Amino acid sequence: MNFEGKSVVVTGGSKGIGKGIASVFAKLGADVAVVARNQDTAASAVSEIKRNGYRAEAFQADVTDRSSLERMTAQVAEAYGGIDILCANAGIFPNVGLEEMTTEDWDLVLNTNAKGALFSLQACLPYLKEAKGGRVVLTSSITGPITGYSGWSHYGASKSAQLGFMKSAALELAKYQITVNAVLPGNVMTEGLQDMGETYLENMTKAIPLARLGDVEDIGYTAAFLASQQAGYITGQTITVDGGQTVPEDLDSF
Repeated sequence: MNFEGKSVVVTGGSKGIGKGIASVFAKLGADVAVVARNQDTAASAVSEIKRNGYRAEAFQADVTDRSSLERMTAQVAEAYGGIDILCANAGIFPNVGLEEMTTEDWDLVLNTNAKGALFSLQACLPYLKEAKGGRVVLTSSITGPITGYSGWSHYGASKSAQLGFMKSAALELAKYQITVNAVLPGNVMTEGLQDMGETYLENMTKAIPLARLGDVEDIGYTAAFLASQQAGYITGQTITVDGGQTVPEDLDSF
C-alpha cells in the first residue's frame, strides 16, 4: 500500500485510535490532516508524526458542527490540493447506566458518533467526488453491532447506526467510484481504555483468543487497506479487528 500523493482527513486524530490511523497513513506516504476539537492536541500529534519524518498538519473542527467541518475541509483541500480519503473516527464513550441516562447524555453520544460521521462525510464529499476513487472509512465498534456492554447503550446504538448509514451511503456514492466501509475495533489499548482500570483490562485480555489487547496501528493498517487501491472493489462492508474476541461461544473454547 502506497499513499504518496494522497491526502487523508482523520477526525478525532489527536489521540487513541485516530492517532494510530493518522500515523499509519503518514508512514505509508500520505499527506495527513489530523483533525480534533482542540487545535493544540492536534498539533501535538502532528509534531510526533513529523519527528518520525512523515507529513501531517493539524486542523481544528467539531464533528457536531457542520460549518466548522466545512471550514476545515476547505483548508485541507487548499493545503493538499484536494481530499482523497476520509477516516471518520471521532467518537466518545462515556459510561452511563440506563436508569441514570438523560436526554442530554443520549444526544451527546449520538450527535458525536453517528451525526458526526454524516457531517464529516458531507463536508468531504465535494472533494472526494473530484478524487480518483475516493475512500471513506468509518471507525465503528464491536459494541453495538456485535456485542453489548453495560453503561454503553447509547454508544452501542451510535455504532450500530453508523453501519446502517454506511450501507446506504455506499450505494449512493458508488456512482462516483467512492467506497464506504467500516472497521469494527475490539479492545484496543488507548488512553480511554486505560481509564477503565486494571480489572477491566485484565478481564478483557482473558476474553481475547490472541491473548492481548489491540494496538492502535492494528486498526490503522486495516483502515489503510480499506482506503487502498487494492480494496477498490470493496464497499458497504465491515472488518472486525478484535483478536478473535467475538468468535468463541464461551471462554472455555480456547
